[in-house]
Amino acid sequence: MVIYMNIFFISEYIKRITKDDINKFALNQGISLTKDELDIIYNYVKKEYKTVIYENPKVILDELKIKVRPITYNKIESLYEQFKGYLN
Repeated sequence: MVIYMNIFFISEYIKRITKDDINKFALNQGISLTKDELDIIYNYVKKEYKTVIYENPKVILDELKIKVRPITYNKIESLYEQFKGYLN
């Protein structure tokens, strides 16, 4: 029951998330995103969040690695490692 509630809440949050939300989170984490990076990350969050949470995100991370600056990718990877324990 708790797992289904988590899925529901995450899905509802993702439906409502904005580029501004993502940009504010990035800034709070010490990441200054370019406009292109913000667009890329926003689209991945909206479309691929279930893969990142419930499956193997390696393909997604590999795709992001070639689409964003190395400093941005390193921070994304670091944040994923930091928070992945909370995802399952």
